[in-house]
Amino acid sequence: MKAAVLEEQGKGVVLRDDVKIEPPGPGQVRVRVCNCGICHSDLSVIDGAFPATLPVILGHEAAGVVEELGAGVDSLEVGDHVVLTPCPPCGVCYYCVRGDPTVCVRTTGLTSNTFVDGTTGLSRDGAMVYRGLNVAAFSENVVADANGAVKIPADVPLDVACVVGCAVQTGVGAVLNTARVEEGATVLVLGLGGIGLSVVQGARLAGAARIVVSDPVAERRECARALGATDFIDPASEDVVARAMEITAVGFDYAFEAAGRAALLDVGLAAIRNGGTLVAVGAPPPEELFTLMPAAFVITGKKILSTVLGGVNSLRDIPRYIALWRAGRLDLDALITSRRPFGEINEALDDLRSSRGIRTVLEIS
Repeated sequence: MKAAVLEEQGKGVVLRDDVKIEPPGPGQVRVRVCNCGICHSDLSVIDGAFPATLPVILGHEAAGVVEELGAGVDSLEVGDHVVLTPCPPCGVCYYCVRGDPTVCVRTTGLTSNTFVDGTTGLSRDGAMVYRGLNVAAFSENVVADANGAVKIPADVPLDVACVVGCAVQTGVGAVLNTARVEEGATVLVLGLGGIGLSVVQGARLAGAARIVVSDPVAERRECARALGATDFIDPASEDVVARAMEITAVGFDYAFEAAGRAALLDVGLAAIRNGGTLVAVGAPPPEELFTLMPAAFVITGKKILSTVLGGVNSLRDIPRYIALWRAGRLDLDALITSRRPFGEINEALDDLRSSRGIRTVLEIS
């Protein structure tokens, strides 16, 4: 099959047409990938901000059509339209039964880039190719655990549905599942990429009274306005913490760091009120550190939470978010500002590097 393979970090990806994919094993399905969004996590691996096992196929925000079933799969049928998820819950492990499906034993593939048994089902010239971020959707086909392919109605456009796979699950889930923002709360969102704008929508769904956004790109702030933001900060010219106090007098109930920058965690912690909650949503590069002074931190009663894919149960939440989109309460289309053919994947990566638009979606097949 054709796939975009990362062979050397910092060099972009290379389109290859000789990647071999094995048939689905027991409990697995093969999905023809139709569309895949470009996420900052993919770019971070490609550019070398995160370590990688090479060669690897990245891409984890995807939707497609089931084309083959492995033995024992009865939850899906050939022809089903599905959204792929990087955190497929097994439903029975220590973490799943305690309500933490995004840290299910199957999600070890986020770092190992393999299935649980150490295989990938991908090879080139007889050598293993790794399964990036537990999906490997920069390719014409993927093999996934059946619970990693979540059925959606056939009339939902796949080029729209794909953004639910990461950006929407992460951002909306961080609000509704991780922070559990209550009606009337005040919320600060730091960073307005696809995930940050999904946080804005989650805060609106939760009934937050003030949704304040901070991003240096004016176009992104305007997009946030259309999605429910109430106040706007340009961090290039304004002091975010000072503005937080002007707006709230005491600080925000919740702050969400959605850009993957450790320095913004410092900003968020300073901008929340005593007893408020900071939610780390983005993934900063490993060398970036976030430090606390315990004595000063403890006496404020402030709380810090982290979230993996918004703490979702994909089997429950992907259909829920699609239903909210169909009801006009969740805007997926606004997150997609460009569509490119698969052959322009490196240009799509440049879109993200340059903060052009929000989400670029690849048309793969």
